[in-house]
Amino acid sequence: MSSAMPQQSPEPSPPADSATAGPADRHLVSYPRFLLRAVTLATDGSPLFYGWMTLLTAFALVGVHAWANQVAHGMVTTHMTDQVSWGLYIANFTFGVGLAAGAVMMVIPAYIYHDREMHDLVLLGELLAIAAIVVCVLFITVDLGRPDRIWHMLPGIGRLNWPVSMLTWDMLVLNGYLALNLHIAGYLLYMRFLGRRPNPRWYVPFVFVSIVWAISIHTVTAFLYQGLGGRPFWNTAILAPRFIVSAFVSGPAFVLVTLLALRRLAGLAIGPAPVRTLTQVLRVTILIDLFMVASEVFTEFYAGGSHVASAQYLYFGLHGKAALVPWIWSAIALNVTAAVLLLQPRVDRRHGLLVAACVFAFAGIWIEKGMGLIVPAFIPSTLHELVEYVPSVNEWKITVGIWAGGLALYSVLLKIAIPVLKR
Repeated sequence: MSSAMPQQSPEPSPPADSATAGPADRHLVSYPRFLLRAVTLATDGSPLFYGWMTLLTAFALVGVHAWANQVAHGMVTTHMTDQVSWGLYIANFTFGVGLAAGAVMMVIPAYIYHDREMHDLVLLGELLAIAAIVVCVLFITVDLGRPDRIWHMLPGIGRLNWPVSMLTWDMLVLNGYLALNLHIAGYLLYMRFLGRRPNPRWYVPFVFVSIVWAISIHTVTAFLYQGLGGRPFWNTAILAPRFIVSAFVSGPAFVLVTLLALRRLAGLAIGPAPVRTLTQVLRVTILIDLFMVASEVFTEFYAGGSHVASAQYLYFGLHGKAALVPWIWSAIALNVTAAVLLLQPRVDRRHGLLVAACVFAFAGIWIEKGMGLIVPAFIPSTLHELVEYVPSVNEWKITVGIWAGGLALYSVLLKIAIPVLKR
């Protein structure tokens, strides 16, 4: 990022009582001022910003109320059962991990391929990863039913079951990825506040680690499902590659819409090159994702066998049960439509068409990796019971509330970062 960093203004003069302080002391003096400045930026804005945050806060509070209802009355407020024990929450968790991993697509062109125009936009990807990981943690929390029991996993108090448990691996890599992105984004913003060029030694190695780590978080999540032998719907070797490829659809799609919104609403100067780069990434990854889905469908139905029941239920229904059929075919239709739009000539310059393609791709991957991946593995059950699952209203309220909270967090982080990016 330092290669594309504009010349900064001199460091602000320290207060009078620290005029004789050394460099370390000056950092101690400046850090509270930096936090105060961040809070000021996050809470000051236009009427449009206040309206947006009010709307998100209202949705988030609805989610909090619904979660309180769930904690008070138990998981009976959901439509999950003994047969289908993972539902809408885990579906959104899986998608959220992909969104966090996909944010690395801002980093790879900037640092691996030395795309100078992408350097300053890396911060947007890092901030998206932070918000997405927080969303993932919230979905796991509400899925626990009794979140106070998490102490059973705390080292020294409970049993972490590491390295045997894949769930433990998932927890470690997610929190590690969150720490990496907090360090990178926090350090870059703080150095800009001081008016200094960031020292590459303090963030570039972490950027390269985050690239590998981003792939690992979704790989471990895929391994978590693949390792469950009682769920043959997940026992496929290409599940991890499918996760990675779909993450490289949802992440760039979200970032592209964010870039275009910031250009229009915040006056952020963004050249055509970053939009063109991310559009090219989307063109390739969405076609690979569709190819992998087709490969899975061919394997399931052409070879047949006793394990085709879950796929049969998902795509065509089984014994009169077909709750998920509209979901999966909607996902396929959305992804195919997005692919067609993205393959249009100069779509990176036709922003209305590009936004539509990104929205379709984002929604399609959300269904495909959520309701179309998690729930079918439980139907039929291991005892061959056909118990369908449809999320309850309370589950939808909590889900909408969590995503609203994640968007509010990302909006606040962008509000802090935009003045830095405008310099």
